[in-house]
Amino acid sequence: MRYIFFLLLGLSTQAFGQWKSYSISVNGDTLNRVDQKGREQGPWVIKVASLRGERGYEEQGYFLNGKRTGKWTRFSLDGDVIAMENYRWGQKDGRCIYLNNMGEPIREESWRAVNPDNPYDTVNVYDVNDPNRVVGRQVIKLEGSSLKHGTWKYYDTFSGKLEATEKWEFDKLKPTGDSDDLAPLAVTEGGEKKEVEKKPVPKPKQVVEFDKLKKGKKKIVVRDGSTGG
Repeated sequence: MRYIFFLLLGLSTQAFGQWKSYSISVNGDTLNRVDQKGREQGPWVIKVASLRGERGYEEQGYFLNGKRTGKWTRFSLDGDVIAMENYRWGQKDGRCIYLNNMGEPIREESWRAVNPDNPYDTVNVYDVNDPNRVVGRQVIKLEGSSLKHGTWKYYDTFSGKLEATEKWEFDKLKPTGDSDDLAPLAVTEGGEKKEVEKKPVPKPKQVVEFDKLKKGKKKIVVRDGSTGG
């Protein structure tokens, strides 16, 4: 029995020996691991105390080679969920939601993390006259580490009513006007910024035929159905 105890003790020492530091939870789980290279690894719990009027909080999530990855949850010191964030390559990626202490949404964000080893992406270029028609593909370089990308929503703090919505594409806020809303994205070509040229809107077939009929005539009389002098 004594040999079994020493064997288990040796395995435990070897397992924990790979960590430069760590902590043990009340359930016996190994948390807040730091490897021999000084990188955070695995499940972490981060506590921030209240300071100078700023409320404290607690965060739970995972690290991979010193960078946040996957889902992270933030709690108030009272145990209420106040934020749910997603990470990739240590940066925000995807949908992130922020809540008040009643569990109602305050803000909803959408992010696109940039791969530091390959900061390029390919986007569709749409026809300015038909926003559903793709006319080409363009490779662009993404500047920054995490870009606003997708729909952002803002809610009233007290009522929870949706107050505003924004559309973002690679950190560029899309216009909300009827015509500007369909404007093509600015893309890059050869390292230089290039705007997609807007094409003139073609005339309807009926208008073209009418223009041909009146060509060369001095005056066209149009009957409007009115009577009298």
